[in-house]
Amino acid sequence: MRPFKFSILDSYLFQELIPPFIFSVAIFSTLGVAIATLSDLSYKIVNANLPFIYALQIFFLKIPEYVAYALPISVLLTTLMTYSRLSKDSELIAFYNCGLSLYRLITPALILSLIVTGLTFIFNELIVPNANYKATTILVEQINEQRKFLLRQDIFYPEYVNVKEKNGKSNKYLKTLFYAQEFDGENMQSLTILDTEKKGLNKVIISEKGTWNNQDKVWDLFNGFIYDITKNQIKAEGKFFEKTQISLPKTPLELASKSRDPYEMNIIQSLEYIKLLRLLGDDKTVLMFQVRTAQKISFPFVCVIFGLVGSSLGSRPNNASKATSFGLCVGIVFFYYLGSFMISSLGLIGIISPLMAAWIPNFIGLLIGGFLLAKENG
Repeated sequence: MRPFKFSILDSYLFQELIPPFIFSVAIFSTLGVAIATLSDLSYKIVNANLPFIYALQIFFLKIPEYVAYALPISVLLTTLMTYSRLSKDSELIAFYNCGLSLYRLITPALILSLIVTGLTFIFNELIVPNANYKATTILVEQINEQRKFLLRQDIFYPEYVNVKEKNGKSNKYLKTLFYAQEFDGENMQSLTILDTEKKGLNKVIISEKGTWNNQDKVWDLFNGFIYDITKNQIKAEGKFFEKTQISLPKTPLELASKSRDPYEMNIIQSLEYIKLLRLLGDDKTVLMFQVRTAQKISFPFVCVIFGLVGSSLGSRPNNASKATSFGLCVGIVFFYYLGSFMISSLGLIGIISPLMAAWIPNFIGLLIGGFLLAKENG
């Protein structure tokens, strides 16, 4: 097999591919933001009293997310339109008569799809998570909107200890239960801490505020009481304290400060948060974050699949118009994401592994694309 060399043919094909790609990204991004964001923001402005200036900020912050969604779809539409046009105008036949194979002719499309794969990955890692989180923060601060994964109220953290029993088995027991009524971004407010290290309730600490002391690696508690529990009797130990320190992990602060929706985290943040969730024993949420994290890696490669499928279908002898290409694009995207949703659901309920849930749709798409290409080249 001769090595690939960039030629006048490649330059010509790139010139055919790039303009419709840019146009497609603009169209799909605009449609996504308009359909999914404008109506929701209008509702919040009218019914939740969201100030217009903040609604405008949210609108611009949501654009990167829909650009990331638009990139793979744009690759599909671009390759469909470009190679359909080349086929319709008999340019592909001319290339075949010059001894070029379909594999060689779609190489520029695959190179473009690989470049877009990299762009999609960069968008999803460096831009989209922070933009989405900023948009969420505005909604929480301005209209007190509740978000499922954003821990700002009712922060629980159970700390467990492994105890080796006389029979040699190791059992897990609750050591400390940490509860904060609210997290203001820096401090925990209205704390209740239960000490149960000796397999029973030993101590109750109530505090107005708690702050993590990074220097001493302890919690500084302010304005509260410590209650000892002895022989089922509750008595106050000493007087009201203005400040005391207690040795507890930093985990409650990390859970609250790092809590985000999976789509508001990059891969590194997701992996760190999964470690924290494991400490809570929340297996269901851990599994969900594992699936979403795996999908963050697999999703950009949809560009390659769509590039392969689009160029293979577009190369078929046809007289397809741009409207037909657009309709075919919508159909392919619909069935791909429907299948992806169904397979990811199997991962979310634990029937298949998170890795399989993320990558099976891509492997199926790759097989279909390869079959279409081999069929058209044959």
